[in-house]
Amino acid sequence: MSINVKISDELGAEAKRYGRIYQRSLPKQIEYWSRIGKIAEENPDLPFSMIKEILLAREEGEHEMEEYTFG
Repeated sequence: MSINVKISDELGAEAKRYGRIYQRSLPKQIEYWSRIGKIAEENPDLPFSMIKEILLAREEGEHEMEEYTFG
């Protein structure tokens, strides 16, 4: 699902800059920051390096795991 959201020019410019560095589009960079923020709020004791590893593992797991049907 796609939604239009207004963000400040400053945030948009910073997200574009980081997106170029990490080869992400503007929306993907903002989604990435959003996921990091959500995990950080839910787990305040986790260091940033651990959060990055969690996101990487989730990304790899989505591509490698196939649904298994019992029976």
